Amino acid sequence: MSESTRSLADLKDLVTAATGTGLGTTESGGPKREPKRDALGRSYATGRRKNAIARVWIKAGKGDIQVNGKRVGVYFARPVLRMLITQPFLVSDRYNQFDVFCTVNGGGLSGQAGALRHGISRALTYYEPDLRPILKTAGFLTRDSRVVERKKYGKAKARRSFQFSKR
Repeated sequence: MSESTRSLADLKDLVTAATGTGLGTTESGGPKREPKRDALGRSYATGRRKNAIARVWIKAGKGDIQVNGKRVGVYFARPVLRMLITQPFLVSDRYNQFDVFCTVNGGGLSGQAGALRHGISRALTYYEPDLRPILKTAGFLTRDSRVVERKKYGKAKARRSFQFSKR
């Protein structure tokens, strides 16, 4: 009986040691994350959406966004796509505080914009780890895994059948 009581006390000591103060933990109990930055003060992340892949570097700046060497307004002409890209900055209240340089390839413009949003969100969490809960609840850190369904044999497209002829 005293053996089990002692083991329970040991477990409580272990829990308090693991969640104690001053041991690199945050208020929520998780480990304190350190910023990941290179020698130039940039954070790097990769974003994906459909068949598009975005390699994103962010650094402190005045809000310039370069996509494949072009300004974001030239590369993404549709306002909806530009709005999609700036969402992580607006949600985290960091609009016009970071310069973004990225290369995007694969997929179409919509998939590329989604990949860029995913990459910017991940890079922001590497630059400022305190932003992770905000971006996580907004759903920007989750990769949207929906992709185009493959075409099946005997079908016109993935699910569409050929037109039926009675005679």
